[in-house]
Formats: sequence, C-alpha cells, structure tokens
Amino acid sequence: QVQLVESGGGLVQAGDSLRLSCAASGRDFYTYTMAWFRQAPGTEREFLAGINWNGARTIYSDSVKDRLLITRDNHKKAVSLEMSSLKPEDTAVYYCAAASTYDLSPSGTRYDYWGQGTQVTVSS
Repeated sequence: QVQLVESGGGLVQAGDSLRLSCAASGRDFYTYTMAWFRQAPGTEREFLAGINWNGARTIYSDSVKDRLLITRDNHKKAVSLEMSSLKPEDTAVYYCAAASTYDLSPSGTRYDYWGQGTQVTVSS
C-alpha cells in the first residue's frame, strides 16, 4: 500500500512554468507505475502523464505532451510533473496516482491509489 501527497500547486500566470511533486510513503514505491491526472470543475478526470517503475518508459496525453515532463526518484519515493507554457485551461486539481501493475496505462481505472490533489489556477 502507498500513500500519496501532492504539492506545488498554486496561482500562476499564463505562460509560466510549474513543477508539481508527489511524495509517497509506504513500502516498495519502486514497484508502482505512477501517473498524473487532472480534473477541472464539471469535467471528467483527464490523464496527463505516466511513468513506469524505473523511469525508463513514459507516456503522455497527446493534448499536452509538448508541455509536460514526468520524472521519478525511487530513492526519494517521489514523482514530479513539470508543466510549461501554462494556459488558463490548465486550471484544475492535479492528482498523483499509483498502480500496482507494471502496465503503463492512461486509464484511471488501472490506478489503485490516489492523492488528495493540488489545485493549479492559471490566470490570463
């Protein structure tokens, strides 16, 4: 089992960059596939990026892949999401998620553990 806590959200201006962090506690963090999702009010949860257990493979949503970078540090039990050229439509709650399988999937149903989320608000 793993517990996830996101941080790094806040109010930023359009065009800014932001780095979100997700700290994990629990055993065997390195065995989890990790991902970031977001959800804006009135919309469905959206997959953003995923990274496999050792960081060798990543996947990104086509809609934002040019502006994202997902990384992980298994020694620190952490995963990060760097976002650049932020737009007002990036405003959402951003969630970190962990999957107990090695499959790298954009489907939220494959992820077993979720953080509470961190709010990102982008002003125009």
